[in-house]
Amino acid sequence: MVLCALLAAVTLVLQLAMSPLPNIEPVSLLVMVYALVFGRQVFYIIFPFVLLEGLVFGFHIWWVSYLYVWPLWAAAVLLLRRGGDRPPMVWAVVSGAFGLSFGALCALPYLAGGPWAALSYWIAGIPFDLLHCAGNFFLALTLERPLCQLLKRLREG
Repeated sequence: MVLCALLAAVTLVLQLAMSPLPNIEPVSLLVMVYALVFGRQVFYIIFPFVLLEGLVFGFHIWWVSYLYVWPLWAAAVLLLRRGGDRPPMVWAVVSGAFGLSFGALCALPYLAGGPWAALSYWIAGIPFDLLHCAGNFFLALTLERPLCQLLKRLREG
């Protein structure tokens, strides 16, 4: 439990450290690595992280999407890892695709304002989704393997 709380805090701190970069963030990579290394325990990391996000930035409508977007991403990684070890390029492509779809997934709560509200929110964010896609791709391509190896070594003591 302490490790999960620590990893949630590390995720938030790294996200804050990278916040000057537009939509280049470590959270997608870290959730993927946590899911690959810790399996279903990743959810014990995600939900404290999401709570911390709300405490730091406020509990607005965007926060609602984090309640399902990050668990959905973790679930997708868990499903893909079932097939065995994947090369870094696979994880980079999947992570990039997640970054590209992030805006569409986050637009769902805006359906409360009607379909045009959600659609306009998503369309306005497409340039940021493209940056998110590229950032996720390169971060996963370069850091997925080393981070997984590091966390596995730390877990095994």
